[in-house]
Amino acid sequence: MDLVDPVIQEYAWGSRTLIAQLRGEDYPTEAPQAELWFGAHPSAPSTVRGAPLDEVFASDRTAQLGDIYELPFLLKVLAAGSPLSLQAHPTKDQAVRGFAEENAAGVPLDSPVRNYRDDNHKPELIVALTEFHALAGFRPIAQTRELFEALGVSSLLEDVSPLGSETDLKKVLTTWLTMDSEDIDSRIQSVTQACSAGLSGWMGPVAETTIDLAERYPGDPGVLASMLLNRIRLEPGQGIFIGAGHLHAYLSGLGVEIMASSDNVLRGGLTSKHVDVPNLLTVLQFATTADPVLSPQAIDGVTAYDVPVDEFALRSVELGDAGHEVQGPAMVLVTEGTSLIDGQSLPPGTAAWIPANRPTVVRRGPDSLATTVFVATIPRS
Repeated sequence: MDLVDPVIQEYAWGSRTLIAQLRGEDYPTEAPQAELWFGAHPSAPSTVRGAPLDEVFASDRTAQLGDIYELPFLLKVLAAGSPLSLQAHPTKDQAVRGFAEENAAGVPLDSPVRNYRDDNHKPELIVALTEFHALAGFRPIAQTRELFEALGVSSLLEDVSPLGSETDLKKVLTTWLTMDSEDIDSRIQSVTQACSAGLSGWMGPVAETTIDLAERYPGDPGVLASMLLNRIRLEPGQGIFIGAGHLHAYLSGLGVEIMASSDNVLRGGLTSKHVDVPNLLTVLQFATTADPVLSPQAIDGVTAYDVPVDEFALRSVELGDAGHEVQGPAMVLVTEGTSLIDGQSLPPGTAAWIPANRPTVVRRGPDSLATTVFVATIPRS
C-alpha cells in the first residue's frame, strides 16, 4: 500500500468548505477547492512517496498494473460550491479525431481554447457524499412541454413548439445556443419573471435553478438550455452515470467521481471558460430519460455501482470487523471514519494505491464506529 498525495484543483466553481471539512482541515480555505485528483492523468498526476504516479507505474508496470499498460481511470473528490459549466464529453472516436485536429492546428495542450486535451473518452460516475444537486440528461418531451406551458412565456412557447420527439430537441437547443444576445436577454428576463411567480411539484426546483443561473450568468443562453434537462437531487449514496454526449451540469454538493482517464470537456454555457457550441452540438446525444438516478442497495455492507464501461468499477464499502479484501490495481479512498491499510491509518479524504501484486485487506480503524471507503478498480469478467 502507498499513500497517494492528490492534486488539488482550485477552480472558481469549487467550495471553500466541503473538501476541507471532509479532510478535517481548517476552513474556509483561501481559494475554492474544486477537486482532488487521485490518478495518473498526465496533466496532473498524483504522487506516491514524492514521485508522480505515472512514473511509479513505469518503474515496474507488471507489479503495479498487472496485465494492463496504464491506469484507465481517474478518481476524484468533487466539491461544487457553485454550478459547473453546461457540458458534455466525446466518444472515444470523437476524442481521437478532435485531439489530432487540434494538434495539427498547433493549439497548445494548455491553451484555454483547447477542447481536447487527450485522445480518450470520458464516461463518468458521480456518487453523492452530501446532498448533491445536478442537471443531467434531457427531460421527457411531454414534461418539458408541460413546464413551458405552465410558465406561459409566449416567445419560449413559440421556440419549443417544434418539440414532438427527441429529434426536435436538437432544433430547440441549437436555436437557443446560437440566438443573438438581444433575443436571449429578452427571453431570460421573461422566463425568470415567470419563474419568480412560483411553480408547484417537480417544476418548483427547476424554476429556482433557472432564477439562480440567470443571476450568476446574465444573458447566457445556457440558462434556457438548462431548462431542457432533468433537475436532480441526490441523497448520499445515490449516483448519476454520464455517458458520452450527455449534456449535464453539476450544481452543488460533495461527491466521489470516477471517469475514464481524460480531461476532455465541450462547453455550451454557464461559464467564463471556452465555449464551443458547434463542436458541442456534434457530440451531443438527444435521447431523453425520466430517471437517471442510480440507487443501488448494499449487500453485506458493499454497494456496487454497475455502469456500462470497461475502464472502471466503483464500490463503496462500510467496513465491518472482518475488513474488506482489495485486489489491485486499485485506488482506495476513505470518506468516513478512519481506515487501516497495512497498519497505516488513513483519515477521510485520503487514498491509498494498491498495486496488482499486493492484494490487501482494508480494515476499520480502532477508534471508528463507522468507516466508509470507495474502492476503484478495473472491471474483470
